[in-house]
Order: sequence, then C-alpha cells, then structure tokens
Amino acid sequence: MRLPTLKPIGIRAPRTMGPGSVSSLLKIALDVAYVLLMLITGILLLAFVAAIFVPMTDALADQAVTVGEGADARQFALTRTLILFGLGATAAYFAGFLLILRQLRLIFRTLIQGDPFQPDNVRRLRQIGLTLAVVTGGVWVAQGLVAARLAPGVMEPQGFGELLTPIFSVLVVFVLAEVFREGARLRHESELTI
Repeated sequence: MRLPTLKPIGIRAPRTMGPGSVSSLLKIALDVAYVLLMLITGILLLAFVAAIFVPMTDALADQAVTVGEGADARQFALTRTLILFGLGATAAYFAGFLLILRQLRLIFRTLIQGDPFQPDNVRRLRQIGLTLAVVTGGVWVAQGLVAARLAPGVMEPQGFGELLTPIFSVLVVFVLAEVFREGARLRHESELTI
C-alpha cells in the first residue's frame, strides 16, 4: 500500500540572497543606520572643532561634572580639556562604527547580487575585524584613563573579563574572513575548470 505524498501548503523559507531577499532588507537597514551614524559623527566632529576655537563662557566654566553616585560621588570642573576628551572619544567611537557599517554595506551589496565569495569581501571582513579591535582597544584605554585620572576610586578600569566578548567577536570576524577567502578560492578554481 502506498502512502499519499504531502504537498507543500505554500510556505517557503525566505530567500537569503538576491534582489527582494532578507539581505536586501538588511541592506536598507544598514543604509539608514549608516546615514544616521554619519550625521551623528559629523555633529560630534563639528562640536569638537567648535570646542577648540570657541571661548568658554562663564556660565559653562561654572558647571561641574558629577562622577559616581551617593557618598562616592565626586564633582569636577567642566574644563575645555574635559570637553575635548569627551567629544573626541565619542566622535572616534562613532567613526569606528561608521567604518564598520560602510564595509558591511559593501558586503551586503554582494549578497544582493548573489555573489558573496569575492576577494574584496575577504579584505572588507578583515577591515571590520581590525576596526573592531581598534575601537575595543580605544574604549579600554579611554575607560582606563577616566578611571585613573577623572574618577580614581569611583570608577574602576575595565578588567580582562570585560574584554572577552569583544575579543571573541574580533576573532569570529577574522575566522569569517578566512571562510570567505576559501570560498573565493574554490569559486576561482571552479571557474578555471569549466
């Protein structure tokens, strides 16, 4: 006795590559995030330049920054150096992620074209890994400076435990770059044999 075959009811998995795929939707989200991040970074850079050249007013010079909470809270005068450090560090942080988003947008463009295993994507992934490593290192150094200079005893510098997830992320990106490199090599070899 033969069992009847079941026919699909019209539900199919979404396409992951090509026009109209999940990749194209993610590319749109990356494009929007890229434009917003570019605007934020531009505003921060303009504020940084303005903080260099515009003299501080008496009202701004009389302000204080409070670090910590409760009995451990400490107040520091709002100085030009502190403003420049804060604006510069924040602008550099956003600029790093702007570079990462730029490379991701280019990778997703190749996904939409249906051709992800390009040698350029290997380079892009390596750049993403390097930028992520620099941003992680920069945050670690900046937080250490703030903990040592601005808020000693109130704020602790990052330990090695806080670096495990970012280091793992950087390593995953570099491994993905090698996977893409191998895919590009195999694709090139198959093109030569056909």
